[in-house]
Amino acid sequence: MKRLLIANRGEIAQRIARTCQRMGIEFVAVYSDADAHTPLVRQAHAAVHIGPSPAIESYLNGARLIEAAKTTGCDAIHPGYGFLSENPGFAKDVEAAGLVFVGPRAQTIADLGDKARAKRLMRDAGVPTVPGLPDASDDPAEIARLVRDIGFPVLLKPSAGGGGKGMQVVETEDQLLPAIEQGIRLARANFKDGRLLAERFVARPRHIEVQIFGDPQGNVVHVFERECSLQRRHQKVVEEAPALSLSPSVRQALLDAAVRGARALGYVNAGTFEFIVAEDGSFYFLEVNTRLQVEHPVSEEISGLDFVEWQLRIADGQAIPLRQEAITATGHAIECRVYAEDAANGFRPSPGRILALRWPAGTRVETGVEAGSEVTPFYDPMIAKLVVHGANRDAALQCMRQSLSDCTILGLTTNLGYLAHTLSDPAVQANRIFTAYLDQQLAGYCEQRDGAAAVACAAAIEHAQTHPARDAGDWPWGRQAGHGLVDRASLHPQEPMGSFHFWDGVQRRSAALLDQGGHATRLRCGTRSFDVAMLPRAPADLWHGTVNGTRWFALPAHGGLEIQVGGERAQLLPHAAHDPSRTTAEGEAVAPMPGVVVALNVAVGDTVRAGDTLAIVEAMKMENRVVASFDGTVEAVHTALASPVVAGAVLVTVTKAGATAEAV
Repeated sequence: MKRLLIANRGEIAQRIARTCQRMGIEFVAVYSDADAHTPLVRQAHAAVHIGPSPAIESYLNGARLIEAAKTTGCDAIHPGYGFLSENPGFAKDVEAAGLVFVGPRAQTIADLGDKARAKRLMRDAGVPTVPGLPDASDDPAEIARLVRDIGFPVLLKPSAGGGGKGMQVVETEDQLLPAIEQGIRLARANFKDGRLLAERFVARPRHIEVQIFGDPQGNVVHVFERECSLQRRHQKVVEEAPALSLSPSVRQALLDAAVRGARALGYVNAGTFEFIVAEDGSFYFLEVNTRLQVEHPVSEEISGLDFVEWQLRIADGQAIPLRQEAITATGHAIECRVYAEDAANGFRPSPGRILALRWPAGTRVETGVEAGSEVTPFYDPMIAKLVVHGANRDAALQCMRQSLSDCTILGLTTNLGYLAHTLSDPAVQANRIFTAYLDQQLAGYCEQRDGAAAVACAAAIEHAQTHPARDAGDWPWGRQAGHGLVDRASLHPQEPMGSFHFWDGVQRRSAALLDQGGHATRLRCGTRSFDVAMLPRAPADLWHGTVNGTRWFALPAHGGLEIQVGGERAQLLPHAAHDPSRTTAEGEAVAPMPGVVVALNVAVGDTVRAGDTLAIVEAMKMENRVVASFDGTVEAVHTALASPVVAGAVLVTVTKAGATAEAV
């Protein structure tokens, strides 16, 4: 293989490119309008524009990808994960075009893409499967009859689905028919196939998967197992290898079952056998992912292997590089997925521009972004994967907690704080987890977020600007005083130590200076006190330090401050720069998050009623309605259909004294 087309984007495309560079294989990048200025495009031997930003018009256009490969002289196509990686039609078309598809055979992908057929194949191979319907069905009466035979609780899931989408747990008879009807609707809408599978629901299961490889010569090996039980809404958040929850006998039985299933399929290239493991140690086949998994780096870390290299060699017709007995594991590895999302608001996607970016030292970082990159609303919101390796799980957890503390991403909201909270949870540290654990614990996390620490940091910065330390030297706040962030009117003579007032987009926030000595400042915010320390030589002119022992970073932006405290984002403006009464009086309806206006339902002069949808902003496949909260008349429209907007941008003004329009 001399030249490879990478039919993907983001961190997985960068991951494949890195192995190509090491192996001396030229690689060709493809890009949509949104990805024209990514690092991958600059690094590639050639780059081909494949269409507009929406994936359906670019990364999901198989014909265009194959044409790009042929016109740039590629021998093969690597699909990465997502997009067309598990599309048997695409794999078949690649091979028909005389190119090598880096992945399993098209028929294997088709067989395993149908969950009902996959379950039958595994049952025939002697792999344990969950008791349930022998076949998928879209007949509500037939599903209901068979569910009653299985017994409650039962899990309904689309046969053609994936990623947990459309899965429902039904616990009682009165929930059954509504759940079946909803499941069929969701399956048809998302997968164009309304058939459902029904299986006995296993309470408090763990999600364990086994990495396997098969080659054209018929050899199959495993590269151990991964723990993937830390999920939210069936989407993995943190992955580990190995899985410490298993007894030696159960572990060996799992590994043997995956290898046995792969051999029965004649499996070629990389694949992942996923299982659920019950509290009593019994385990059941879930599905096979016929591609490289997002979490493959943790298995690479404990084995010392390069899975992309193995994929490329096997696709070239070579045998698996190592025999099973030569594949060993050392230590423990953990991966955290860093997303542009707001965990405290239903994990709502949070696209935007990265203003400042610093990755933690000593951490494996898989990413496709850099400072200045735009995280657009068109694709999955994952920014990066942080991967660490330690001698044991405790060491790896400590290393990952430090990595999350040192990670700096300013300009958009991320889940860094949520990840830090997760890894500090006593049950997680004790490995007492199951697949629904995070969903059950989210409320406690949300209650802890109040933003007071960020206000204290902002006030400390303001005080440092107006009272710089004598030995400030090349400290950023010593050089860059005068950003105008202090609400000067709030520095009352009767308060000699000063008080500071900010606007956080919802309410006025205040902090009072209690004491200052050296480069440490003590402040009060509400009923709490904070010790804010500032550290010198921040990269990229960032302010940074600790607040009550927690790391914080800050950057001037948009006339205020972008602040990250313990991974949580805050945006603060000087209170004098914002008059909330003006918005209320003018009835400004604003965008709740960055995105694209996909519907604009009103024009100037229109009469609207409370609850009417004025506009819809779409971000990362989620629609956000902007509605009127009162009866009134549209005074102005400040945007246009298909226009990109930032969070807080005024979209529509409705005339109504003493009321406002709001986004929901």
